[in-house]
Amino acid sequence: MITRRDVGQKIEGYLCHQINLEELVDWAEEAMREEEFEEAHLETLRDVIGRLGLADVRAFGLTWEDCEKFLERLGYQVKVKVTEAN
Repeated sequence: MITRRDVGQKIEGYLCHQINLEELVDWAEEAMREEEFEEAHLETLRDVIGRLGLADVRAFGLTWEDCEKFLERLGYQVKVKVTEAN
């Protein structure tokens, strides 16, 4: 079963460069085929995962703002920390 936490972690992984766009899209496409989502958040999960599955299509793309909005819909707050490179 796919939960809000699962989707939030995938988006976070993408934003932190732990996975690339292709991996995120592949995961989202597989998740949509699986179709077992946390019942309490079914509509939100389908909407967000469906949109992530289209992120590699030029007409749709995926921006930082998109990710931030998705995370907010999933119940997360985004905070950015910038540090000086050594």
